[in-house]
Amino acid sequence: MIPISDDNPTLRTPVMTYLLLAALGLTWVFFQGAGFNVVALATSICELGMVPGELSGRAPLGQAVPLGDGLACVVDHDAINRLTPLTSMFLHGSWGHLLGNVLFFWVFGNNIEDSMGRLRFLVFYLLCGLVAAAAHVAVDPTSPVPTVGASGAIAGVLGAYLVLYPRVRVNMLFIIFILIRVFPVPAWAVLLWWFVLQVITGLPQLMTLRPEVSGGVAVWAHIGGFVAGMVLIKLFENPRYTSQRTTWRHRMHPNHP
Repeated sequence: MIPISDDNPTLRTPVMTYLLLAALGLTWVFFQGAGFNVVALATSICELGMVPGELSGRAPLGQAVPLGDGLACVVDHDAINRLTPLTSMFLHGSWGHLLGNVLFFWVFGNNIEDSMGRLRFLVFYLLCGLVAAAAHVAVDPTSPVPTVGASGAIAGVLGAYLVLYPRVRVNMLFIIFILIRVFPVPAWAVLLWWFVLQVITGLPQLMTLRPEVSGGVAVWAHIGGFVAGMVLIKLFENPRYTSQRTTWRHRMHPNHP
């Protein structure tokens, strides 16, 4: 199931959403080598990715994590480590990682920006990303593995969307073998299904015997970001903007909830 659009028009041009999308794309292409320059990709992930064990001080200094092709990331105490919860939000590990995040942000981000204004949205986005990073560190504080990606911040956007627009229809692309169809699905069903999948995937990390089991994805960052978005949205939304959007949406789609 892939979200491709929603029946939730915007009243204002989502400039900050576009700028954040551009920042993600430009960072990937020009700073990380678009995945084709292995050394640039590994260096960016190692130096600017967030390593929970470095932030907590619980990963052994000098511990090495293989990054492929003879490359490894070594745990250190560099000053830049304090900024990695922020810098890691703009880095990705592959084209699939980037495009998956961009797609979700493209579908849901513009509506949340339109509900609070541009500067508020930027602060909200970054704050959700920082809460997501904190959740990941809290669950796996000894990990020496660098974590990158905008998904924690974007999960905050999804949580906010669930609170503000649970009944809006999201057009989902279903691909089942050779059958390809688009079906409108209520946002609450899409987002709750996504959240439940994150929780189910993340539960093994809470087991003392195998805390590393998570399929290589920082799912607790997703969970933390999502919950942060649900909690913070009422502090950041502009009620006047939300009311205007609801009125306009009902005019555009009178038969939809």
